[in-house]
Amino acid sequence: MSYVDGFILAVPKEKLDDYKRIATEAGEVWKEHGALAYVECYGDDVPYGELTSFPRAVLAKEDEITVFSWIVYESREARDAINAKVMADPRIKMDMDSMPFDGKRMIYGGFRPFVEL
Repeated sequence: MSYVDGFILAVPKEKLDDYKRIATEAGEVWKEHGALAYVECYGDDVPYGELTSFPRAVLAKEDEITVFSWIVYESREARDAINAKVMADPRIKMDMDSMPFDGKRMIYGGFRPFVEL
């Protein structure tokens, strides 16, 4: 059974092209180090809910778009090894202050699939 890292974040609409560039570069590095899939999606039909929603979860502002992403690995062990390689890779700069989004509002975590079809 595979392993998945998931992410939700809010990106200012004016910085979406910058985010896409960074995400593409990062995805290439993750795949090079062994990730099975790397996917970044921006909200197309994601209403701001009254109680809960993707935009509400990251406190998205009017001028921001919600991004939903995931990385698929062969296993949790593979994920841990791949992420160690990625974090040591000089092409990856994880300085949240230079990112085109507010990293404090990003939600992320690792997930064990229980249904894979």
